[in-house]
Amino acid sequence: MAHPYLTLNELAQELRPMAQGVEWFGSLSAEEQSDTLRLLAHFCVQARATVEDGPEAIRRAGLRVTHTPAVLIARGRIEQQLRKIAGLTPRDERLKSFRLLIAVLAVADGLGSPSQAGRNARQVPAWDLRSGPWRRCRLRRVR
Repeated sequence: MAHPYLTLNELAQELRPMAQGVEWFGSLSAEEQSDTLRLLAHFCVQARATVEDGPEAIRRAGLRVTHTPAVLIARGRIEQQLRKIAGLTPRDERLKSFRLLIAVLAVADGLGSPSQAGRNARQVPAWDLRSGPWRRCRLRRVR
């Protein structure tokens, strides 16, 4: 698969099926999985994720509200909870965390379907891959 930044953004923008992302994530070593989860948590903070994004992200990730990552995301203090989610160690919890953090990123950035306008719709996403060849853009205000 491509560079992790590109892969994660393609998953958040639904340009790559989640099943393919889960397969990719599962093929990583435990250390690489932890690094990937920390990177995703950082992306979520950059996208200004809030507690209000939690219920929609849980729904998109296909998790039950009783799963550990879902319980954590609903507790408040979002940055702290994202770090806790990224730090979960059991393998099955890491897979749930991966799916949830991808969904949080998508909800927070208003990504997923091109017609969807999110909270940051007045900004250019840092890695908008829907509009042609992949290129890195700086996040900037659109007036």
